[in-house]
Amino acid sequence: MNSELKIILSHIKSNGNPANLAGMQRFGIRFEEAFGCSIPFLRKLAKQYRNNHELALELWSKGIHEARIVAFLIDDPAKVTKKQMEKWLKDVKSWDICDGLCSNLFRKTEFALEKTLEWSFRKEEFEKRAGFVMMAVMAVHDKSLTTRDFDLFLRRIKEEAGDGRNFVKKAVNWALRQIGKRDYELYEKAKACAEEIKMLDSKSARWIAGDALREFRTESTMKVLARRSSKQK
Repeated sequence: MNSELKIILSHIKSNGNPANLAGMQRFGIRFEEAFGCSIPFLRKLAKQYRNNHELALELWSKGIHEARIVAFLIDDPAKVTKKQMEKWLKDVKSWDICDGLCSNLFRKTEFALEKTLEWSFRKEEFEKRAGFVMMAVMAVHDKSLTTRDFDLFLRRIKEEAGDGRNFVKKAVNWALRQIGKRDYELYEKAKACAEEIKMLDSKSARWIAGDALREFRTESTMKVLARRSSKQK
């Protein structure tokens, strides 16, 4: 075990709070081994080891919940391979690791768009969730996406809106809402997609559509659209 790995694991163990573990479980966070460290603490710790690919691989391999969070915070997206993405995703057993992995690392790789669509067709709950989480975070952060990309995303959202599994339907809903808040054109397309989803004979589809349509009508959504529109001019 190298010295940096030892130091990080030591910090995780000494700064954990066992009282936090019950709270994590109440929020549906699953883990085999965890110490109850806060996310702000882990982010601060990770800042010292940015873009350290080999260290990230070692941390992930330990299977410790917090070590995996630090791993995706410090990994170098330019060095991440498709094989690594598949291996790490198959290790995911909790929504927070899935979301953090996609938001902080996978969306920054050269394979992001390819994997987004591929994972949206998967059967496994967290693999499918990852596809729609990627859509959500890329809608916010990836300025290179085209109209065609978003048309494909919206098609997949409609096709999978009937998946009633909790971690899938929430990610599908998240993707729909974020696409609708990217710009005015996508706002109209996402609203139309939600109206179509609302008509499907599915409880989860009706929830996804209803929740998205409620958010689309809020003042906060209008402010987001106005702000993002002004930045594009």
